[in-house]
Amino acid sequence: MSIHTTSPASPPTTDRWLKGTTGLRYGGDYNPEQWPRETWLEDIALMKQAGINLVSIAIFAWGILEPREGEYDFSQLDDIFGLLHEAGIDIDLATPTAAPPAWFWKKYPDSRPVTRDGITLGNGSRGMVSPSSPDYRRAAAAITEQLARRYANHPALVLWHVHNEYGAPISDSYDDHSVAAFRMWLQKRYATLDTLNEKWGTTFWGQVYGEWDEIDAPRQSASVTNQAQRLDFHRFTSDALLECYINERDVIRRFTPDIPVTTNFMATNCLSPDYWKWAREVDIVANDHYLVAERADNHVLLAMDADLSRSLAGGAPWILMEHSTGAVNWQPRNIAKRAGEMARNSLSHLARGADAILFFQFRASRFGVEKFHSAMLPHAGAETRVWREVVALGETLGSLEAVRGSRVQARVALLWDTESFWAQDFEWRPSAELGHRERLEAFYTALWNRNVSVDFAHPTADLTGYALVVAPSLYLVGPAASENLTGYVRDGGHLVVSYFSGIVDENDTVYAGAAPGALREVLGLTIPEFLPLHENETVTLSDSRTGTAWTDDIEVSTAEVLARYVDGPAAGGPALTRNVYGAGSAWYISTKLTGTDLDSLLLDVLNTAGIEAARSIDGVETIIRSTDTDEFLFLINHSDADQSWPASGTELLTNTAVDGTVLVPAGLTRVVHSTL
Repeated sequence: MSIHTTSPASPPTTDRWLKGTTGLRYGGDYNPEQWPRETWLEDIALMKQAGINLVSIAIFAWGILEPREGEYDFSQLDDIFGLLHEAGIDIDLATPTAAPPAWFWKKYPDSRPVTRDGITLGNGSRGMVSPSSPDYRRAAAAITEQLARRYANHPALVLWHVHNEYGAPISDSYDDHSVAAFRMWLQKRYATLDTLNEKWGTTFWGQVYGEWDEIDAPRQSASVTNQAQRLDFHRFTSDALLECYINERDVIRRFTPDIPVTTNFMATNCLSPDYWKWAREVDIVANDHYLVAERADNHVLLAMDADLSRSLAGGAPWILMEHSTGAVNWQPRNIAKRAGEMARNSLSHLARGADAILFFQFRASRFGVEKFHSAMLPHAGAETRVWREVVALGETLGSLEAVRGSRVQARVALLWDTESFWAQDFEWRPSAELGHRERLEAFYTALWNRNVSVDFAHPTADLTGYALVVAPSLYLVGPAASENLTGYVRDGGHLVVSYFSGIVDENDTVYAGAAPGALREVLGLTIPEFLPLHENETVTLSDSRTGTAWTDDIEVSTAEVLARYVDGPAAGGPALTRNVYGAGSAWYISTKLTGTDLDSLLLDVLNTAGIEAARSIDGVETIIRSTDTDEFLFLINHSDADQSWPASGTELLTNTAVDGTVLVPAGLTRVVHSTL
């Protein structure tokens, strides 16, 4: 198969890692400014006990480092740098620009963010000001330059951590600076107002623009605001945030060109940045992940997030910058992790490509809004189950040094397009059950249950290395993506497409003719009419499967009908189809399948694509990392019973030989190393 596109969404192609230890990195956020110096000494001794070799500092310290504009005080930071270095602990130094100091909020009130409904936000929390504010960008660059200049040659510095969680807790701002920057962004994108009016469809509802300064940000309005305009404002906001990151990164690189620079993503859980674009700008992908504590399948969603992080990194090792030892503090019910759960979570991230396992945070805060957030060292101190598990995890990671640098190989890709998700989740779609996330989770979970390794990919990326590509939610498909997916199948690939995909172009404009406009040819069918179902309505398929939520009125051209609707609004019509196209084939699933119905269909597809898919044995998660010479089989037992798995080699956590079968105790993990 040939490469169909050189997408701008391609991930970084060079591997950079932290200098120093040859082992895995272990540690977390540390906020010494919250504690007296005698506590620092105690903390550092405990860090050494736990095997911690990396901490992130200064994330929220701007007001301490620059108490007044242009006046700097690095005495405290100098001290902690020296103490950590003396203890052999390396430093991930943050630029503290996620929390501008009080003097900034007072001096530059026009930089305050404004919500979509017109509320100007104030200080008193975390989160940046307007990303388009020239005063913010200047001040952020100034403190970054001071840090880079001062610590450039410090031997403890191994990583730069710009800002913190761009896009959270707010992303878009409707302030005057943002409106002006949005207009400039639009002029660069469209060049002329005639083009903008065409792409936005402004003849609908009389929205035609005659001057650039007539264009506002898409604020709350009397009814639904122009969705093409809103889609572009999402794109603009992601780009504005990215410009803030690049602004600081480029300052840093002037002083430390050999030290990697990153920022912490929130891969599947934050749709503000388009991370495919961002991944090209960081030296190492870093991600924060927190379990949805009340979901019984949260370990599956953890795996999904880790797989997306690895995919954003282009398969290279990445950093788990934050996760929790136990309960978080911002969910409706902050459920604590059970004994052993923290280790399983950490090792699942490791198994899926993270070569650094870090937490928020080292010592639990006694004050502030996160005082009930778990930490490596709880309020109750070192005589606790959590601390004992932290120490044990450090020992475990120490025994897995050989894993570092190995990679996960996947033959299946799920398509992930943030721009499509933005558009799909706007108002007034044909059904309330069309949110992008549900089908992604359903298809990923079905593959996870089959122990099928999965990458995520942008629909314009090179897909030639995958035997199967799955599009669970791909409402927006531009011409480049359409050509890429069509060419992928023509050249021998296998594609699965779920309903309400290929409907609009990059401007959220419906393709001319019947749906699915961008995918009609490759799927070999047309859809004259959508036929969504009533709430809780079900339909029966001729192969005994059951669907909910959605059906289509399908007319096949070249596609083969695999199953028809027995009842419902599309009774007698095609429900599942397969189209042989060139050397490959494309399936279309026109209703919401779940459980064994979705599993059995995907199993047929996997078999056709030549992919081995074994059912998970009672909750045992398996993933393989490998090099040219070595293979590391991770077996993570999420069940309450001991399980056995076929394997041969050396089990690294117990340092025992395995000949044919390995026992994985309930709630524990085993890692079997074998030579290829």
